[in-house]
Amino acid sequence: MGAAGLAANGAIVTGCNVENASFGLTLCAECGLVSALHAAGAARLIAVSVVAGDGEPLVPCGRCRQLLLEAGGPGLLLDSDGGPRQLGELLPDAFTGTDLAERRDNPSHYTPHPTRYTPRPPPNPPGGSSDCCR
Repeated sequence: MGAAGLAANGAIVTGCNVENASFGLTLCAECGLVSALHAAGAARLIAVSVVAGDGEPLVPCGRCRQLLLEAGGPGLLLDSDGGPRQLGELLPDAFTGTDLAERRDNPSHYTPHPTRYTPRPPPNPPGGSSDCCR
């Protein structure tokens, strides 16, 4: 698997899949691409193509979509079987640095996104009553 990306400043960066005997430690081509982007001091990504060994385009997995989002934003173009697609279409309502800033700067005023996970109420305290045990 390989990846190539075009940065806003015209730089072309590449990455490749690096297999590991412990599959969880395998590095995706997109990881190498983002590392190369930072190592080169290149600007944000504007387009990326990820391909399999046969040269056919692959759409990145969820983990890699998040990496690419932070390196290029929702408007980043990804090569796919049907032609270029914006990353924002493939990763809607993504968690971004803006979410972190909102929580850090205004923790008591943060309103979770309506389509994201809503926490359950806290459990009853030890020794407290519970409707299920009555």
